Amino acid sequence: MGLVGNDDEKTRVATIFDVARLAGVSHQTVSRVLNDLPNVRPATRQRVEQAIAQLRYTPSQAARSLVTRRSRTIGLITTGGPDYGPSSTALGFNEAARDARYAVSMASMLESDPASLRQAVELLLRQNVEAIVLIAAHRGALDAVRGIELGVPLVAVESSRRDGFHRVSIDQYQGARILVDHLVGLGHRRIAHLAGPADSVDALERVRGWRDALSEHGLVAREPLVGDWTPGSGFRLGRELVAGLGVGDDDDGRAGERVGGLFTAVFAANDQMALGVIHALSERGLRVPGDVSVVGFDDIPEAEHFAPPLTTMRQDFPALGRTIMSTLLKVLSEADSVGVVRSVPQLVVRESTAAPSA
Repeated sequence: MGLVGNDDEKTRVATIFDVARLAGVSHQTVSRVLNDLPNVRPATRQRVEQAIAQLRYTPSQAARSLVTRRSRTIGLITTGGPDYGPSSTALGFNEAARDARYAVSMASMLESDPASLRQAVELLLRQNVEAIVLIAAHRGALDAVRGIELGVPLVAVESSRRDGFHRVSIDQYQGARILVDHLVGLGHRRIAHLAGPADSVDALERVRGWRDALSEHGLVAREPLVGDWTPGSGFRLGRELVAGLGVGDDDDGRAGERVGGLFTAVFAANDQMALGVIHALSERGLRVPGDVSVVGFDDIPEAEHFAPPLTTMRQDFPALGRTIMSTLLKVLSEADSVGVVRSVPQLVVRESTAAPSA
């Protein structure tokens, strides 16, 4: 029976990890076959060779030497600004690596264009790293790295469903669904969403979860407004939500009623944007949660001290960093199947949500 690859494998240059996935073995096993080393069962060798032929894989020198690479150094690439989640994840990973007696060589960049990423990868490979970890703020970073023949394992913090590398993540999609279920359970039927950046995998997964949850409840998902994770963007979009409603123009006491005709709750893509939204609503005389409920995502340390304290989804970023390292150790120990490691964030209910006013 022939091996069958997916369409993605046919449209880009195959890597050693594509061969390993198609053959159902570890990348180190593929490297042993490439080097014609013993201790590979004939049936396994045949399966690897068949995958190499099917994918038209041409091994690099790095791929051939992978099986003997031992430096106890891990490369870490981070992209985007110093946001709370990625920074906390990177810190947790560094601590776990130190506990496992591995050194970490780190490359950080604001932008994630292919040329900059290739340069960062080449720099790390020259330091003889055993593997590379990617914590990327932008989805383009994953595509760019996948197109490079690394010759070492890649573990990415990646919350979508794409194949081609080892993935560790917190389930953004499920977290968004939990938040929507909480609001619907309180009686909300019109839930606006202020999304994160359009090139963020996490933001897109939260939008997808919000849409699907509303659909399952038979509710309409209006087009979300798009921000950039900052309180300033939440404030601007919050103003945009209530613009033209006459809210705050007089003191007739009907501000909540007018806004309630469009939405009774706002799901902000992260806690920082939620802070800006609360500011914008209060500026226009709207009470949270009396007139509008507001939820965020992340549970940053300041969230419980917002006015009012914020209902949000708690993501355990230090634990995510430790999970990255434990997954990497399994990969380096030549486990044939590591799979996708995904945890679910925890709903933290505070005082920014309540049943909609009558």
